[in-house]
Amino acid sequence: MSKDRPGEFELIKQFFAPLASDPGSLGLTDDAAVFVPEAGYDLVLTKDVLAADVHFFKDDTPEAIASKALRVNLSDLAAKGARPRGYLLGLALPADWTEAWLERFCAGLAADQTTFDVRLLGGDTIRSGNGLQVSITAIGQVAAERTVRRSGAKPGDVLFVTGTIGDAAAGLKIRLNKLFSTENKLTDAQERHLLDRYLIPRPRLALSDLLTELASASMDISDGLFADSAHMAAASGVDLEIDLARIPVSPALQQLQSTSRDAYKACLNGGDDYEILAAVPMVGAPAFQTRAAAAGCPVTAIGAVVEGRGTVNCREDGTISAWRDDGGFTHF
Repeated sequence: MSKDRPGEFELIKQFFAPLASDPGSLGLTDDAAVFVPEAGYDLVLTKDVLAADVHFFKDDTPEAIASKALRVNLSDLAAKGARPRGYLLGLALPADWTEAWLERFCAGLAADQTTFDVRLLGGDTIRSGNGLQVSITAIGQVAAERTVRRSGAKPGDVLFVTGTIGDAAAGLKIRLNKLFSTENKLTDAQERHLLDRYLIPRPRLALSDLLTELASASMDISDGLFADSAHMAAASGVDLEIDLARIPVSPALQQLQSTSRDAYKACLNGGDDYEILAAVPMVGAPAFQTRAAAAGCPVTAIGAVVEGRGTVNCREDGTISAWRDDGGFTHF
């Protein structure tokens, strides 16, 4: 490492200590944090590792990389009905890192800490031998024994999703193919929307309390709508029926549907949505929909949970067919 760069302890003091305002972090002056959950709450922990040119592009802005790394973890907490309390950061920096880059990266974390009321508790920083890697472990809390799992869906439940589906996957297609927008007659505004949805997830923390109160099962949609629906179906030992016409999509995806049906369907299961898939008992479904909208996070009923053994069935033009596992994001 260059002599004009800060060493490990100087780096912690200069860049990361200002993010660690929770008393349990001990100001990042010790080898571990001390974390005490509130009485009557369970802890929920989740970890995601993001690597350059796998989960983000190495030339993305430092602020966006930091934001995505934190938010994908907060999305997992939201789906469990948990409120974020803190996070641990593992950062593997490439050989060409600069103080200016790291300052902007930490500024991105600082902004999201304010937005989502979460604080850095600790972590580790090393030199990477293979590009930038960011690992975050997020810690949340939920009322004791109220964590919403993916395994609780019951026949008769209504299947809901938040937001719109497929935008992030379309944004990635634009990043990979400079002609994609032109070929599909996307407007400049539609292109910007899709690129933004790929770059910056929106964790649906506004629904955390509502999920613990009304949902039978919940999970975030990261691998793709149908792939994650299959995960819920398998974990719950049920079948899920999804009406393709009811899946909420943005105007940009509607445009894509009109120009390339194949690309449109691929985007629906392309991953990186970071929306929430929830199963809600029918008796609570109207309240769930009304209160979600009031919380600023509209939900859409896209199908139902039925008796079965882990299959996802898709309804289109009156025909029902089993979803084939020919898409969605995979880690290997």
